Amino acid sequence: MNDSMNRTELSRDQVFEVLQSMRRRYAVHYLRRENCTVDFADITDHVAAWEYNTSPTDLLSEQRKRVYISLYQTHIPALADAGIIDYDPESGKIRPTSRIRVFDDYLNMFTRPMLPWDRYYRGLALGSVLLITGIWIHFYPVAILSWFVAILGILTAFGILSATHYWYTQNTVPDTPPELHSTDD
Repeated sequence: MNDSMNRTELSRDQVFEVLQSMRRRYAVHYLRRENCTVDFADITDHVAAWEYNTSPTDLLSEQRKRVYISLYQTHIPALADAGIIDYDPESGKIRPTSRIRVFDDYLNMFTRPMLPWDRYYRGLALGSVLLITGIWIHFYPVAILSWFVAILGILTAFGILSATHYWYTQNTVPDTPPELHSTDD
């Protein structure tokens, strides 16, 4: 696999260069959704199925071959050169690197259901201030809590919220690429 690649952040131009090709967008979407090592044949089948608006099992061999050649010669090597994937041509194994997450905002912008995370954090911050204020002015029933218990509870609540937020953003990739949901056509 291509581990010697420079792992610095992608420039905006590099991101747009990757996203300019529909097949590359589909490949990135599939890899991001699977988030594990996949076979070249699997990515070919899914990209071709999305491109031809069919299922992988209903693809014609010439459709699969056309996409395979394009991915093999152009798109997968470009993703590997940019450090977005690790690719072993001998085994046909493709593994997304952490760099693939840079595309989340671009690829899922209109398809991923957005939760109001800012409201959750603000609500928790306000609740924390009210709890601390209640303890400070000896307001019953919060006054029965010790400072230690209150601080521990607040830190635990923020930890749980941030872990949930992280899990949600990492695990809510739609099944199909955004273009297939577009109503702009």
